[in-house]
Amino acid sequence: MSLPTVSTEKSAAAINEDRPTPFDVKSVRADFPILNQEAAGKSLVYLDNAATTQKPQSVIDYLNRYYALQNSNIHRGVYRLSEAATEAYEGARHKIQRFINAADHREIVFTRGTTESINLVAETFGKMRVGQGDEVVVTELEHHSNIVPWYLLCREQGAVLRHAPIDDRGDVDLDALEGLITDRTRLIAIAHVSNSLGTVVPIRNVVDIAHGKEVPVVIDGAQALPHLPVDVQDLGCDFYAFSGHKVFGPTGIGALYGRYDLLKEMPPYQGGGSMIQKVTFDEITFADPPTRFEAGTPDIAGAIGFGVAIDYLNALDLEGAFNHEHDLLDYAARTLDEIDGLRIIGTAEHKAGVLSFDLGDIHPHDIGTILDQESIAIRTGHHCAQPVMAHYDIPATARASFAFYNTREDIDRLALGVRKVLDLFR
Repeated sequence: MSLPTVSTEKSAAAINEDRPTPFDVKSVRADFPILNQEAAGKSLVYLDNAATTQKPQSVIDYLNRYYALQNSNIHRGVYRLSEAATEAYEGARHKIQRFINAADHREIVFTRGTTESINLVAETFGKMRVGQGDEVVVTELEHHSNIVPWYLLCREQGAVLRHAPIDDRGDVDLDALEGLITDRTRLIAIAHVSNSLGTVVPIRNVVDIAHGKEVPVVIDGAQALPHLPVDVQDLGCDFYAFSGHKVFGPTGIGALYGRYDLLKEMPPYQGGGSMIQKVTFDEITFADPPTRFEAGTPDIAGAIGFGVAIDYLNALDLEGAFNHEHDLLDYAARTLDEIDGLRIIGTAEHKAGVLSFDLGDIHPHDIGTILDQESIAIRTGHHCAQPVMAHYDIPATARASFAFYNTREDIDRLALGVRKVLDLFR
């Protein structure tokens, strides 16, 4: 019997077969079935891409096909299904390596997402380096997933968590950041792009500052990978964490990039099957990275699906997609800024994908509920970034976040919806 393979390269290339340039958003939208639905006779406007992105048909089809025809465990079986699944799983690792230009596929560790990637670094590399009286530096801009693990580490180790401030535009004060670095600073953890404001942080500058003082840098790249070309060798960072579901792949899967020399020194994050070389009751030896950090049966379909999403992105005109997103963000800022009573929160010169705003005394949850009645999906709340909200002395914001399948018409719908909210509260 001839068994099906898990190869997806051909189908991914076919997605873009006749797509014209410049960037054709109408054609792209056809790849995302969820965007074709309606509620109360109104087509969906999905503007919560910073929370999770929608999935192209190629990813959806792959997940169905895998579980229907290809499901098998990896790195264990000698039968053809297992070997095919193993090849596809490791192939996804190579795809991600190439996508972020890591030097070696062994520098890619599969995790459940950005949050687990950061926790992995904190629990291994962090505990190796951070001791009593030492310091870890973050910024006021961070998502909770890049604050809480370091807080827990510092509390356990007797260290100090320090943070660099942001200004009222939402930019990190790099001079203040540099001023926080002392001979007790053991690492810096910082977002590439803010999930709450969209600020793009000049990571290369941060790395140069930190490495000039021999301090390693951990990057939360969850919001950057969907909107910017990411080259970890060019950035020079030591670790880079990201999630599959932010880049049109499945949920529950992500990856950590780590310099191989650092991964090689780090102890295991979890114990179990696959991550060992030899086990006795007296001594256990562990596998080399990345296997050392991938205990147990992983999310096989998710990892390969992540690779399919990378195939999809590689089949696009990514430069055109990124330019389209920048146009959307500029158009949204101009359009919403014309609405009396609306204040944009976060006006950094360099932004990506996110526009947060408030409407004075109108609670963001009310904004979100009324917009939902217009079939417009945005996020409201503190966005797991309470220090950012505290900086602006507000409890929450309404946040519209964009992907390359969004359109100016989506933004026009958003503006009409916001005006309806204001009219209801007058």
